[in-house]
Amino acid sequence: MDASKQICFVDMPFGKKVDPHSGMEIDFDMIYDIGIRPAIEAARLVAIRADQETSGGIIHKAMFARLLLAEFVVADMTTANANVFYELGIRHAAKPQTTIPIFATVAAPPFDVNLIRAIPYDLRDNGRLSDESAYRLIAELSKRIDSALTGPVSQDSPLFSLFPEFPGIEMSHELTDVFRDRVDYSRTFRDALAEARSVQPRDEAVAALKVIEDDLGDPLLIERGVLIDLFLSYRSVEAWDEMVALYDRMPAVTRDAALCRQQAALALNRRNGAGDRNRAMSTIRQLIDDLGPSAESYGMLGRIYKDMYAEAQSAGSARAGGYLDLAIEAYNEGFETEPSDFYPGTNAITLLLKRDRDGDREKIDYLAPLVTFAAVRRGGERSDDYWTVATVMELAVVSRDYDMAERCLNRAVALPGLESWMLKTTRNNLTLASDSENDPAALARIRRLISLMDDVIDETDSSVNDAD
Repeated sequence: MDASKQICFVDMPFGKKVDPHSGMEIDFDMIYDIGIRPAIEAARLVAIRADQETSGGIIHKAMFARLLLAEFVVADMTTANANVFYELGIRHAAKPQTTIPIFATVAAPPFDVNLIRAIPYDLRDNGRLSDESAYRLIAELSKRIDSALTGPVSQDSPLFSLFPEFPGIEMSHELTDVFRDRVDYSRTFRDALAEARSVQPRDEAVAALKVIEDDLGDPLLIERGVLIDLFLSYRSVEAWDEMVALYDRMPAVTRDAALCRQQAALALNRRNGAGDRNRAMSTIRQLIDDLGPSAESYGMLGRIYKDMYAEAQSAGSARAGGYLDLAIEAYNEGFETEPSDFYPGTNAITLLLKRDRDGDREKIDYLAPLVTFAAVRRGGERSDDYWTVATVMELAVVSRDYDMAERCLNRAVALPGLESWMLKTTRNNLTLASDSENDPAALARIRRLISLMDDVIDETDSSVNDAD
């Protein structure tokens, strides 16, 4: 089995079973062999049925793992088999989409599943598929899979459809040995990505990642974790074109994930080609409409407006003030939504300093201790997380504790996993703080911090020396 490919798990009876309504003996193995499996393979997914499980151990563990983690599940409701319906219920409780029920027309499905959009198929009197019925089943089933892969995403679980806040079940492949091959592949794949990212100069790192992407084949067929690892590796080397191109080719369900939508907006904003900013804002606003407000989404919206403000101010545009107001509003909304996430609060403070309108200082005095508390709860200046330490540094600059700021900077730039775009984000915030400072001694200290950041940026990515 190709561990990088998406799986379609088939939930159905095995062998020959008698339908209690019609009395017909139905050959389910034959239906799987000439109708279901060919449809899955026509859609270029990996087909697996519970009786074909090769992971060893208790079959129930493997079956439940597949129901919870497989990208697709086909469930045959024919004969109203109790096991199938129990397993279908588990799947519907775990995943909002990519569950495809089918049934033979020898009897109508039970009332409770009549609202589910299922694919019917006809059987001959001997309980077997005719060539014509098999052809129709293959066509309809592969079409449904293709539609789910390319989008738009539609929910097929009654629970998720009826209850918008229903949480579902998120579970890592690493929690079960059923997906051991996938976990092993992911580790090897991440090592290859890390090696590619380390290549210098940056253009060659991008080229190395592109070779890995080409070797994977069609992104529509690739498992979500593999795609996201590649997606974020492009971000690490600031390959914004490649990020956007990969996002546009992802399966619809992966593309619809909050993380992917947020990072696609980041890439569009950084690339800033024709129409990119509008698309980035539209992506984030639609995400907020779909999944509700979050600090990450509003933080991303604030970043877009902040960049638009910086560009408008540099060009002497009258729009600069409006963009600054919108950036502050977005960051403030993000912090109010999730006060435990200090990132939007820190940015709100930095921009309020820059705007310095009546009431802004009072707002800063209100936000600063709350943001500081949120950062301290994550470890503060002793944290091993870059963003936490960088936030404490920026707060220290606001309070003019430059010794603390320099200590935080020294720690932040020594932490593992540092990427150039992260440093540039912090450097940009320090530049905004310096623009708001009138005291010559304080300004000199901030400029020293910026100079130190520039040195580390040069070391981190020798091919990119200009700050965002």
